[in-house]
Amino acid sequence: MPALNVEFSERELEDLRQIAKERGTSMKALVREAAAADIARHRALQEGAEAFRRFFTAHAAEFAAAFPEDESPSGSEGRDA
Repeated sequence: MPALNVEFSERELEDLRQIAKERGTSMKALVREAAAADIARHRALQEGAEAFRRFFTAHAAEFAAAFPEDESPSGSEGRDA
């Protein structure tokens, strides 16, 4: 399995040791779980943003009608004509 060496300050290492001890896990497992959670959160945000883009694109005319003050002067910039 690929590995990654990560440098921490003494304070960060002490904090990691304490948290791992409190949770009854290893520092390695703690850091791996934190990284995996951040990766999952990042993917979810990307998927949410893509879903919003698809929704907005599908309903662009409705948004334009509801919020005409937000439309560009040409009225079609950034939208499919």
